[in-house]
This record gives sequence, structure tokens and C-alpha cells, in this order.
Amino acid sequence: MTRFFKRLPVLLAAIVCLLSVANTASAAQTLDAVRERGFLICGATNALPGFAQIDADGRWSGFDVDLCRAIAAAVFGDPNLIEFRSLRGEARFASLQSDAVDVLTRNGPWTARRDTLYGASYVGTSFFDGQAFLVPQSLGLVSAFELDNVRICVIDGGDDLERIQEFFFANQAIYTEVPYEDIEDLSLAYRSGRCDAVSASGRQLQAIRRALPDPSAHRILPERISKELLGPVVRAGDTQWFNIVRWTLFALINAEEVGVTSLNTESLAASHTPAIKRILGVEGDYGTPLGLKPTFMADAIRAVGNYAELYDRHFGPQTGAALVRGQNSLWSNGGLLYAPPVR
Repeated sequence: MTRFFKRLPVLLAAIVCLLSVANTASAAQTLDAVRERGFLICGATNALPGFAQIDADGRWSGFDVDLCRAIAAAVFGDPNLIEFRSLRGEARFASLQSDAVDVLTRNGPWTARRDTLYGASYVGTSFFDGQAFLVPQSLGLVSAFELDNVRICVIDGGDDLERIQEFFFANQAIYTEVPYEDIEDLSLAYRSGRCDAVSASGRQLQAIRRALPDPSAHRILPERISKELLGPVVRAGDTQWFNIVRWTLFALINAEEVGVTSLNTESLAASHTPAIKRILGVEGDYGTPLGLKPTFMADAIRAVGNYAELYDRHFGPQTGAALVRGQNSLWSNGGLLYAPPVR
């Protein structure tokens, strides 16, 4: 009996190791499952203008939607082999764990808890965001540090309210809290003039702004008083699928950096620039180790464009509510957007 108890830690460690291997083996089947099914299933957010929305004919569009289309193009060479599922509120990780979706690109910031406790893994950052302020252009403000003696609409009882308190205390400015229960209340209160500004995440403010009668009469101030990183999420344990989604995203970022667009992938195939040739699959083979074609990055870029094309399509001037790239500019342009090189 004594000998058994001495061996018990070793036996337990062996069991844990075997279970881990079993879980990894069962998880490392996403690519095969997607191919056998014949299309990708993407979990997108409930309507958030600019990021994901559905038109009257049931067609999906948006920044997050196009990220999913890029993944479908990388896997199949066709961005249309995809099905979107709208996931409301916090209902996302169970769908991922139960194989109801293959990837999430919805509105859920990257945190330690989400990345470690729910059987999910964030593959990278596709959009940098944080709590910001929406104000009328008529106030003449260009910076959040100019806010003083203003009424701020904000969600009650959460981190947003606490951050505002800290921000105005640090800047020794005067403000009045106008708390509400949800984001729809903030929009209605702002429209009716019950507050001078709204504070929420930049993407939520962009959705509010786009719904206003004249979006150009309002601006989102450039400062962020919190940090929120958003990006695709996959099931934990499937390294192959994790890397497929990750390098599809990285391909779009790197493509902008070297000037590869949806329109010039063919003409640049004869380029003498090594970085361009590697992205297009002309030099080196970065697809086969992932179970994909050597040209999977070029296929993704051809389908949705590079990161700049993606951003401009959904947040550019033609939307009527242009959103300054700011943190989402390339690192070489003063932003935070950065991807490892393809080499």
C-alpha cells in the first residue's frame, strides 16, 4: 500500500498526460472537418454596424465578416464557401467548444480569462480598441483632454463608469455622470440631448454614430482610456487550425506593408522582392506544412484585400462615418498593427 501511494503522483501525471494527448488529438481535426463539410462556419456578432451586419436579403457584410471570408479563401480558394451564425451576448465559447462553429470573429475583447478558461485561444489582434468618447462636432473638441464641465452618458455599474471617474480625476476636470443600463439607452439619450458626450468602446460608439441622422456631425475623440484587443478565436488544442487562422490574418497585415492588394496579386507574381514573393507563394512553401496550398495567403488577399482595403471598405469615407485608423495603423505609420514576417 505504501508503495502504491508513493507511485500515485506518477500515475496521476501519466493519466493527465494521456488525457491531454487524447484531447489534442480529438481537437486537431478542424481542417479535416471543414473540408469534409465543404464550407467554413463562422460565429459572428449580433449586428454591430461596420463589423457585422445582415441586409434585407440575408447577406452578411462587415470587417469581422470579411476576416472569415479570408479564412474560407485560404482553405478552399473560395471566400463564399462559408456559413455565418449570429451569436448574441456572451453566447460564443460554448458554440466553439461544441463544434457548432469553426472560428469566432465576434465582439469579445481578448482577456486572460477568455483565453485560458473556456477552451478557446485568441490567434492574434485584428482590431485595437478601447473606451473612448463620442461628441458633437459643434463642441469644437479634438481631444478627450479638452472635456470639461460636460454630461457623460455611460453604462452604469461597470468598468466604463470607473474609468471615467479615474480619467476626470486625473485631469482635474468637471463632469456629470448620466448612467444608463445598456448601449441602446446611451444612443437614445445622446440623440435627445440628455448628455454632451457618450463614453463606451470605440466600436460601440462607431455603431451609435453610424445610426445618427448625420454621422459627420459627430466625432469619436482619438484617445482611448482602456485597452481592448479583438481578433479571431479558435478552439484550444488544434495547433494546425490555430496557425491557419493566425497566418491568414498575418498575411493581410503583411500584404499592406509590402503593397500587395486584391488587384495586383497576379502582376506582382513576377516581383523580385523576396517578401512579396513569399506572401504570394512564388518563393518558399508556407502552405503545405499547414495542409493548405502554397498560395493560400494570395488567395485570402485576392478575396478580401489587404488590411488597409479591409479597413477602408468598412470604416472609410464612403461609409459616411469615417473612423480614423489610429492604433490600427501599421507600426511604420505610428500605429500598433504588426505581424511577424513571412520567411
